[in-house]
Amino acid sequence: MKKTKLFVLTGFLGAGKTTFLLRMLENYAGKKVGVIQNDLGKVNIDGPRIEKDGLELREISQGSIYCSCRKLDFVKALAELAQRELDYVLVESSGIGDPSNMEEILRAVEVLQPGIYEFAGLICLVDGANFLEDRDKREEVGRQVRHAHAVLLNKVDLLTPQDQAALMAALRALNPVCPIYPCAYGEVDLAFLEEDLRKYQYVGWEESLNSSETKPKTLVLYPAGTVQGGELEAFLRKLAPLCWRIKGFVPLDTGWAQVDVVGKYIDRKPCPPQPQGELVIISRTGPAIIRPIMDAWKECVSTEMKLKN
Repeated sequence: MKKTKLFVLTGFLGAGKTTFLLRMLENYAGKKVGVIQNDLGKVNIDGPRIEKDGLELREISQGSIYCSCRKLDFVKALAELAQRELDYVLVESSGIGDPSNMEEILRAVEVLQPGIYEFAGLICLVDGANFLEDRDKREEVGRQVRHAHAVLLNKVDLLTPQDQAALMAALRALNPVCPIYPCAYGEVDLAFLEEDLRKYQYVGWEESLNSSETKPKTLVLYPAGTVQGGELEAFLRKLAPLCWRIKGFVPLDTGWAQVDVVGKYIDRKPCPPQPQGELVIISRTGPAIIRPIMDAWKECVSTEMKLKN
């Protein structure tokens, strides 16, 4: 019986996992593919970007799939997709996800659906512009690299040759075994997906760092109406230092915009109209971010908004 190949994408918030997932889906056009998307908050902003006819999509929100709070949901989703006779299953972990216990999860799936999956490897996306800072502040960032079977050093277009060399050295200190592919926008030759990536296993599996206590605070902001582009920009610049990530869709005076904020980088591009405007905010400061959000919005934006957990 032909087995379903299982790839797992990891990488910190804003590293480019969804963009690379879309590339993989293009590469596997014509194949039967299932996707599991994991998001920390109640709202999955990226789900609509990958939905298409014939794609089996499962969304697991409000926690990491490697945490005890969502690990069983992950096992069940994998077991359910195993019944679909798929060629590939692609898993996009949340940015805070620590996949150190992936072997334990695979053993649980094997009990429910024996012999279905061929685990093809963990692929870690690294944000070249923010990795060193993120690594020093969140231990999960280093774990993602240590347990990877392949690393994509993304956003090298933002780096000097000296910066890239320093990053390569930092990655090699964490994982001296797996291949590292420098790239921008996740553009890399996908031939490596056909290799036996499991031969690059560097460290043994261990308990995940993910828990309810280590999960960052996530909120969703809903604009009450159209927002002026300059006002939104001012709000995002004021709030960005307090956030790991801001992403979502906002109705601007010039049309709908998809917003993505990682560190000091603010990306805003046109997008199709959405059912409603919403911004997912992942806090660096826990619940203490609520007051700065309210104050920054009141100071910068004339449109009303609602903020929800």
